[in-house]
Amino acid sequence: MNDMLEFLRSEGIDESTLAHIEAFRREYPVNAGQEYRVPRPKYMYYGLEVWRKALAALLAGENLLLVGPKATGKNVLAENLAAVFNRPQWDISFYLNTDAASLIGTDTFSNGEVSLRRGPIYQCADEGGFGVLDEINMAKNESLSVLHATLDFRRIIDVPGYDRIELSPCTRFIATMNYGYAGTREVNEALASRFMVINMPIISAENLKKLMLAQFTKLKDEYAQQLAELFQELRCKCDNSEISTKALDLRGLLAAIGLTKQGLRLDEALEMGIINKSFDDFERQLVSDVIAARIPAGLGEDELFER
Repeated sequence: MNDMLEFLRSEGIDESTLAHIEAFRREYPVNAGQEYRVPRPKYMYYGLEVWRKALAALLAGENLLLVGPKATGKNVLAENLAAVFNRPQWDISFYLNTDAASLIGTDTFSNGEVSLRRGPIYQCADEGGFGVLDEINMAKNESLSVLHATLDFRRIIDVPGYDRIELSPCTRFIATMNYGYAGTREVNEALASRFMVINMPIISAENLKKLMLAQFTKLKDEYAQQLAELFQELRCKCDNSEISTKALDLRGLLAAIGLTKQGLRLDEALEMGIINKSFDDFERQLVSDVIAARIPAGLGEDELFER
């Protein structure tokens, strides 16, 4: 985990904040048996101002709500934060059928008696974890009512028919939301008041290039720059409603670079990772034209990477 602190240091986080993080880790060691839940991030989040705000909120004992459009790094940042603080992570996805029982727990019959099978919110609260509440604005009112006492100053969970539990002092919840998806809605004031909110900025070409070079250290600088600018151009076309957000897939872009190491040409890999994410023929052609204008045909591993 020291490599996460070194990363923060390289990003410009001050030594006082890093010292507070180290003190948090010492005060709250991971419970036995939960070490496997502490994430080992594949991708890093780049953005000093967002890091400063997020670290300050969590150190102060607050919960976080990360708000932003697709491909702004909400889930990457959430995972990075759990790794920075060396906390086990629970991923809790909200969807139309998510109810209170699936969050807190359900009755189960074992060894001749009824007992509670703990749900992810209960486990996270009890084990001092970081709970990532993904797409919280898709949650039903029943699910949200469970969270109110958990997220505010009371920091408790009342389990009907069982004990009332208090959250571990190192438990934090990090929610994400993206307006505009089918099934999403406005977050009400009662829920929003329980979070400190960060509006996630659009990833810059510079930070996207950093992300690619961190993942693919031998990727030639010129092609990292071209791919970063390609992604920004696709975003611009999304913002102007020329194409949908389906092709704005950062995971797909990074995966496409990786596929060139398995023998595919970059144009073939980008077809799989970006172009074919759209199922409309006209849109696919538009995206294909944008890529063809920036990425020469026939590029493979030998051309993309330094020896």
